[in-house]
Amino acid sequence: MARPSAEPHLNGRHTSTPTRTRPSDAFLSAVRSARRVVFVSHVNPDPDSLGSMAGLAHLTTTALGTPTVLTQDGVIGRAENRTMIETLGLELVPTGKVECRPGDVVVMVDSQPGTGRHTCPFAAHPTVVVDHHVTPGKLAGVAVTDIRPDLGACCTMVAEYLTEQRMIPPKALATALFYGIETEVSGYPREATPADDDALSLLYPLADHDALARIRNAPLPARHLEALSLALNTAVRCDKLLFAWVNPLRQPDQAAEVVDFLIRTDDIHWAICGGVCGDKVILSVRAAMANANAGELLRRVVGDLGTAGGHHRRAGGSVTINPGIDLALLRDELYTRVRREFQLAGPTVPFLAAV
Repeated sequence: MARPSAEPHLNGRHTSTPTRTRPSDAFLSAVRSARRVVFVSHVNPDPDSLGSMAGLAHLTTTALGTPTVLTQDGVIGRAENRTMIETLGLELVPTGKVECRPGDVVVMVDSQPGTGRHTCPFAAHPTVVVDHHVTPGKLAGVAVTDIRPDLGACCTMVAEYLTEQRMIPPKALATALFYGIETEVSGYPREATPADDDALSLLYPLADHDALARIRNAPLPARHLEALSLALNTAVRCDKLLFAWVNPLRQPDQAAEVVDFLIRTDDIHWAICGGVCGDKVILSVRAAMANANAGELLRRVVGDLGTAGGHHRRAGGSVTINPGIDLALLRDELYTRVRREFQLAGPTVPFLAAV
């Protein structure tokens, strides 16, 4: 049996539900009597959510022998993320094919209920929430919450859980956790804390380095270049801001790929991409400075039009496209709100014309 600890987390950063036991003990206690544990994350899961679900599933089956299901809400289109799943053998079940039954326990990872970032009904009532985002989630009735917005990655929390339970992750899992953290704290300035760096140092010797290289250098489909081309040709610049509009956006996570590329532009502090994907406008934001509070900024931009959230340097959101709406007017409204939030009064010029 795991022993209680007066230090329930790395470096005193824990902000979860008050408990005398360690976070991993509280998690195991909450799922101990489950017939099956169903893990769910945000729509279009990224490496941090995938690694976190896999790590908690490993903890559950190893410590308790309880069956687990890792779900996929939405699509996974980014080449690196698809290669991660294939290379590491992650088995995901689409949420539409999962039927929760009496005795099942739902664990939400890297997200919170009530944020508009889920499509499956069972995501509304999880028993456990493990997350690192600043977001207005609906946590009433959740038995155990472990939410640490000061950490760079959810995989850091899961690596700590395994350490607390004296479990050494297998090579594939160590690779997933390492890559999940790496993607969350990449870019400059880094959004990594000492705890994130400790987890990276712990996991790196255990990871499959060939697999990491394969994932990082995944072959890019033509639609990736198409999105970048559209973004470059539609992007406008106002002071230190780039705003791009991509229509159509073939996959929702292409908006993040666009801003990951644009934010590296010299003398740019902010990159924002809006893209039309199905019946939604997908929004992604990147900042090139510390403590930018991008998540809160994007929430104010989106307002009553949709949902948004994130971190200081990285944020995402979506706006539902109502029937008959003029997409040009919606784009202009979003850009107007961005200018208002940034208090930008200077001229707007085509990005490529300003190069």
